[in-house]
Amino acid sequence: MSIRSSSPQHFIVVVVLLPYLSYLSSSSREEPPPLPVEPLPTNAQLQWQAGEMVMFLHFGMNTFTDSEWGTGTVDPTVFYPNSLNATQWAEAAKDAGFSRMVLTAKHHDGFCLWPSKYTNYSVENSGIRDVVGDTAAAARDQGIGFGLYLSPWDRHEECYGNSKEYNEFYLGQMSELLESYGEITEVFLDGAPGKNLTTTKYYFPCWFDFIHQLQPNAVIFSDSGPDSRWVGDEAGFAGPTCWSPFNISLDMIGNTNFDYSTGGDPKGRNWVPAECDVSIRSGWFWHSDEHPKSAMELLDIYYKSIGRNCLLILNVPPNSSGLIADEDLQVLHEFTKIRHSIFDINFAKDAVFSPSSTRRGGGFKISNVLQKDLRSYWAPAENQQQSSFWEIHVDLQKPMVFNVLHVGEPIQMGQRISKFRLDVLIEDEWHTILVGTTVGYKRLLLFPKVEARCIKFIIGESRADYPLLSYLAIHLDEFSDLSVEDAGRTEIGLADSRRR
Repeated sequence: MSIRSSSPQHFIVVVVLLPYLSYLSSSSREEPPPLPVEPLPTNAQLQWQAGEMVMFLHFGMNTFTDSEWGTGTVDPTVFYPNSLNATQWAEAAKDAGFSRMVLTAKHHDGFCLWPSKYTNYSVENSGIRDVVGDTAAAARDQGIGFGLYLSPWDRHEECYGNSKEYNEFYLGQMSELLESYGEITEVFLDGAPGKNLTTTKYYFPCWFDFIHQLQPNAVIFSDSGPDSRWVGDEAGFAGPTCWSPFNISLDMIGNTNFDYSTGGDPKGRNWVPAECDVSIRSGWFWHSDEHPKSAMELLDIYYKSIGRNCLLILNVPPNSSGLIADEDLQVLHEFTKIRHSIFDINFAKDAVFSPSSTRRGGGFKISNVLQKDLRSYWAPAENQQQSSFWEIHVDLQKPMVFNVLHVGEPIQMGQRISKFRLDVLIEDEWHTILVGTTVGYKRLLLFPKVEARCIKFIIGESRADYPLLSYLAIHLDEFSDLSVEDAGRTEIGLADSRRR
């Protein structure tokens, strides 16, 4: 009887525990990441954009002839940098925070900075060593990437004008460069044609496939991709709305649709982020009568390029001695100090963050936005109604003076945010101090200084069902002088609305 009486009791206990154990297992299960929103970047594009700044080195025959576009007829011996030092270039690039250097291996005049076996118009006939090889080695020694510019237009080569012959010639030179100098992280191309030789057709699709075949991790820049696109100007400025999604089929190399290229396309099918090119001097090649931009001018470019979801490629041309000029180095040094003084300090690092909702599980918590890591991000709850917006309330713990908002998206999950604003609490009233559209990899917005303890970052619209945020910081820029009147003329759209 004791056996009969205990068995039902044991059976009943098991029946009661099973649903409870099932509940425990379900409630403690980690929520998977949300679905990415296409298009998505490749790993090479992610690494490229995370590099943020590239040093462009326009160096060649033009450096010695005081010209921008050479004729291709100058004697090779004119090119003679008697103090050539690529190590100085690479050290300057690394010290200033550049992730790689891109060298003009050949400009439009056809003069080659490496001993190409396909032409006699090169350093081999200048009595100068392999400049491409020296620069690649210097970049490697400094732990930064190396890229190349190979001009499609060649004013020296006789077969230019015969499409088939010239494309064979061009790919022959491209092969020399991509197979002889180690890893190439970027290949920079443009569509410049000879104005009197309209019969030459560049086989761009073939070139792109060939480059990726030889250097799978290289990002290819051209007017419209395939990996990065021209922003549409040479001032270093992107538009206040800048999408990485883009339709390559709607743009043409050599005939850029400037509005489309500047803004990108929220409905684009290709991931082609914008690249902002600008020179530290007024010309692309070094000229003795030119002087560099100031550090403050470079800071303004930084806000309007990297701070608008782009990569900045800043040209710093070596002089005729083969060195970066001292005055250019001084400006880079000042620019670097200013950047560190502003962006190394995040006033929100000890703040209390309160989001409107958070995706279930521990992987998407709001504290992730303090990590400088794309793989770490905040995600709101999936069932939150979009009509209520997505809010992040930030209590800085004490009143602080600030004037820069820094936000970023985890772009490996796609670019999502299309409308946001920043509110600050002043005398118990909420004031909207700026509004914006796209965010992307990095968005920096400068506004007139305010003093506040509490702020709200509010996302109003997203391409997906909900946005994701990888970074949020508040900074103080003591160098830029932005008044309320100035702000009204910028993209931040300073508002005077009060919100309770």
